[in-house]
Amino acid sequence: MMTNPSLSEIQAPLNRLWARLILEELCRLGVRHVCVAPGSRSTPLILAAEAHDNLTLHSHFDERGLGFYALGLAKSLSDPIAVIVTSGTAVANLLPAVVESGLTKEKLVLLTADRPLEQINCGANQAIQQAGLFSSHVCHQLLLPSPSLTITPQWLLSNIDQSLALQQQTGGTVHINCPYPEPLYGGEADFSDYLTGINSWQTSLQPYSSIHTSYIDATDATNDKYADLYADMPVVNKKGLIVVGALSIADMQAVKQWATVLGWPVLIDPQSGGSSAWAHYDVWLQNPACHDKLAEAEILVQFGARLVSKRLGQFIARHDWQDYWLIAPQAGQLDPYHHRCKQFISPISSWLALFASGKLNTRLSLDLPSNSCEFADVSPFVHAIYGYEWAEVLTCASSKVRHLVETNYIDNLTEISFAATLDTCLSMPPLTSATSLFIGNSLTVRLLDMFAQLPNVPVFSNRGASGIDGLLATAAGVQQGQQQAMLCLLGDTSLLYDLNSLALFANPTLPSVIVVMNNDGGAIFDMLPVAQQQKEQLYRMPHGFNFKHAAAMFDLDYIQPLTLADAFSAIAHGLNPMRDVTGKMRTLLVEIVTPAGAAAQQLKQLFNEVKHAQFI
Repeated sequence: MMTNPSLSEIQAPLNRLWARLILEELCRLGVRHVCVAPGSRSTPLILAAEAHDNLTLHSHFDERGLGFYALGLAKSLSDPIAVIVTSGTAVANLLPAVVESGLTKEKLVLLTADRPLEQINCGANQAIQQAGLFSSHVCHQLLLPSPSLTITPQWLLSNIDQSLALQQQTGGTVHINCPYPEPLYGGEADFSDYLTGINSWQTSLQPYSSIHTSYIDATDATNDKYADLYADMPVVNKKGLIVVGALSIADMQAVKQWATVLGWPVLIDPQSGGSSAWAHYDVWLQNPACHDKLAEAEILVQFGARLVSKRLGQFIARHDWQDYWLIAPQAGQLDPYHHRCKQFISPISSWLALFASGKLNTRLSLDLPSNSCEFADVSPFVHAIYGYEWAEVLTCASSKVRHLVETNYIDNLTEISFAATLDTCLSMPPLTSATSLFIGNSLTVRLLDMFAQLPNVPVFSNRGASGIDGLLATAAGVQQGQQQAMLCLLGDTSLLYDLNSLALFANPTLPSVIVVMNNDGGAIFDMLPVAQQQKEQLYRMPHGFNFKHAAAMFDLDYIQPLTLADAFSAIAHGLNPMRDVTGKMRTLLVEIVTPAGAAAQQLKQLFNEVKHAQFI
């Protein structure tokens, strides 16, 4: 029974009670991982998370890195991930990760400790205006009051439920601001009377509120809306182009099978971890004959979004499409070129099953395999009737680009040679075992898009805002969620930007290899049409550093290979490591040093050859 102690006597235990209610409800709503940074004001939340049997804690001293680590966990697990930080700039440091999740829709739940309202805007220490800090980058903001007996636990739980229900519909980040008055430590109190209204919740395992979203699966035969609106998808006797953005391997492979049925070319972004017979499109599109051939396409069907290739994006933007179909699981404007298009907000597998069931293709002269999104056993003449394999000749262009690169550009260890032969490395043991690939936002991802043919390997990236911050931390979070070996490819400026996050790889339990391409600055800017002096001082910004001592500082193994064979041998050993004499596994940092500007010179030479070559 609750007596009438003074407010100061019950504030600390009441803070802890509210924190326990919040964490318990989040757990019931699907949160299983909590990322924490040190801080005093967040003590109630951290202790509640640590005491919860069904929550796994992850810690990092750098809040910016912590936010990206949580983002990586969310990418790999597709679950909401909670993040706990103290007040002040600790909260502001989460903004870059929140911006990324707002665009790519990973679910983060920020629990930001705060000073009570009366300490804001009055000169109190470590007190900033945290309300509205994340602006439109969060899908919902819940500004809790300070814990008080005048506010029922029913109110607290129901507002948590509503916040995550909104997140379930839209994806992205929920910001829950938690102001805790002092004292923060000590004290005990009996809150049994206060909790009477949620007795049934305390004895159950279900969330306090039951909120159901109104999602209808596209494969539902009763959903006639799709049949009425899209029954006449024009595929017979049409020249179509299929573009694959960032998809899972399973979805990417299903789309490839569907493309085979239609006989249409399929261009696959490296974020999907695979390739096709039309690989290297970013290169051969610079050949006028190849460009004109692809321009015969009448219909564009795009699965997923956020394409790496700028040239493909320009081609899509400038072309006059008879029909443009965009299929992606997330809502929102995903066409940066603002075409008139038919957009499906649907899981890829559901849409393909809908097509196979006949709801989108009533004019087809032949039946497609019923109720299948894999289209595995299709007669060769079927796709000849549908699409006439009109762009088959462009597979020759792909082969000729590959031959040109292998003949002239892989003798030495360069950024191009590494990207062009990475697929061979990834197809060799032990890399054929479970290994994830994380690709940073530097010249590397563009070179992989141009030259690699990835062999169906899980690929992760931050291509929402495409920043260079937090990439290493995101990779660490992805690996923790995937629970398999990790190969991380970064540029030198990206690694410098996130150097603190090497600490996340200091005590690995899984094989980890970090490859840094060190071209002494921002080589991605070498292709810009600006004067060399300006380019050097204002864009490239050479740093002159290497990463040997950084690796030693964080207790990582290090190697600087001089040949392509040595680089891939090091990667292979790093992903199949021998433990040291203490039984400890060690992360390997592979630093590939290339001359500044060399990649740009090689690309200019290659592009000139491609432009004047007879590919088709």
